[in-house]
Amino acid sequence: MALQITDECINCDVCEPECPNEAISMGEEIYVIDPSRCTECVGHHNEPQCVQVCPVACIPKDPEHEETHQALFAKYLRLTGGAP
Repeated sequence: MALQITDECINCDVCEPECPNEAISMGEEIYVIDPSRCTECVGHHNEPQCVQVCPVACIPKDPEHEETHQALFAKYLRLTGGAP
């Protein structure tokens, strides 16, 4: 399951540089997460880094993009060219 940024986002800029998949970018009003690039940091870290640094806890799982751990790892392999 990919993550999403809710409208509680305060645009503090700390999440974007923490994302190893470059899935976070500035949207029209707040930061957004591209679900096709979000692996919840599977393959990179044990915990989603954006969630770890967010000062307002506005990054929950996105119920519209449910994925298993295996699917997230497969996406990680695809995004990194197969290098774990």
